[in-house]
Amino acid sequence: MEATELYAPNYHRKQLKVHDNSSVGAACPDQTTTTTEEEDELLLLQQQQDDRTHISRLYPEILAIIFGMLEVRDRGRAAQVCQTWKEAAYHRSVWRSCEPKLHLRRANPSLFPSLVRRGIRRVQILSLRRSLRDVTQGLPNIESLDLSGCFNVTDIGIAHALTADVPTLKRLNLSLCKQITDSSLSKLAQYCRQLQELDLGGCCNVTNAGLLLIAWGLKSLKSLNLRSCWHVSDLGIASLAGLGSDAEGNLALEHLGLQDCQKLTDDALMHVSTGLKQLKSINLSFCLSISDSGLKYLAKMPSLAELNLRSCDNISDVGMAYLAEGGSRITSLDVSFCDRIDDQAVVHVAQGLVHLKQLSLSACHVSDEGLIRVALSLLDLQTLNIGQCSRITDRSIQAVADHLRKLRCIDLYGCTKITTSGLEKIMKLPELSVLNLGLWHIR
Repeated sequence: MEATELYAPNYHRKQLKVHDNSSVGAACPDQTTTTTEEEDELLLLQQQQDDRTHISRLYPEILAIIFGMLEVRDRGRAAQVCQTWKEAAYHRSVWRSCEPKLHLRRANPSLFPSLVRRGIRRVQILSLRRSLRDVTQGLPNIESLDLSGCFNVTDIGIAHALTADVPTLKRLNLSLCKQITDSSLSKLAQYCRQLQELDLGGCCNVTNAGLLLIAWGLKSLKSLNLRSCWHVSDLGIASLAGLGSDAEGNLALEHLGLQDCQKLTDDALMHVSTGLKQLKSINLSFCLSISDSGLKYLAKMPSLAELNLRSCDNISDVGMAYLAEGGSRITSLDVSFCDRIDDQAVVHVAQGLVHLKQLSLSACHVSDEGLIRVALSLLDLQTLNIGQCSRITDRSIQAVADHLRKLRCIDLYGCTKITTSGLEKIMKLPELSVLNLGLWHIR
């Protein structure tokens, strides 16, 4: 597109004064006057050109693109300049990626109409003193609602807000809404059937009955976070996997967060591998009853790419062998703070999990021997976390620097035997962008 195509036709251009050379020449026949006339014409032509290329002449669509690149506060300021800019600033494309953070403390009749005019469909509620129904009615086309940390959200509030279908709602975050129970999940299953992402992290009153409701009503769900839902057990996971007789399950699930669900055992992983064939990531950190045997089931899941076993005390080299020998294709593995992960476990990882790009071994009993095997085998690693591995020395760091040329991020916090010489070698890695040595990053 040529530069001139960015500007609207100058319909409001000022009328230029036309010079009559004959009459002027008759009155002022000298050469000086003629030169002055030519200069005036050049000046007027220049002013005309400047007027045509002034920012005020940009098409509204171009202004909208520019305003869309501004910070949210600056977009509002731009709308106050003039009517043309206001109209451009209110164009829906300007606010497409915006998620306002709102304090709903008192009535504001203009709030939701203003959001609707901008085409805003995603909002985060920071504090809530008004009815949640104001949100669902004020934003009829809402796609994403974040209520995380709104401690006063209750089942009654959810019931008042959901009295009819909300077909556009795709994402709902209720994490740390600790008064929420299975009753609210019943409303979600009934009126929010197109939901794709649901975060219930810290909703400690959710039980297996609630998961049955989710399995019955939310067939489109792709991401579910149940962090610290302490009443959830293997039976609830079976419902999600469609293994019960009362619900088909959430067979489209791709991401499942089960962090700190203390009642889960290896049977839950058997249910997951049987029913949730599309699963790409699972977080089992702090699930203390998960053992090596459960990893047999996960190793059989070809779509599984990310596995978080952080602080799972019953995971050992045996479990890593199950993953490696079972043909797992995971690209991200976190076994940080697993007390039974040692050099032998890392050898299994290096031999069998050849697709790894992210590996976290923080605080594991790993020495130079184990890390050297990683450096020689996992050449596609981009992130390596070995913080608090106190047995690591410059010898294995040399191997990392020599072979892991794609490494972008490495955590060496608490590796007290690594010297300045070792750090200098790591710093020479061509792709390295983050080197963590403590509470700050270098590079």
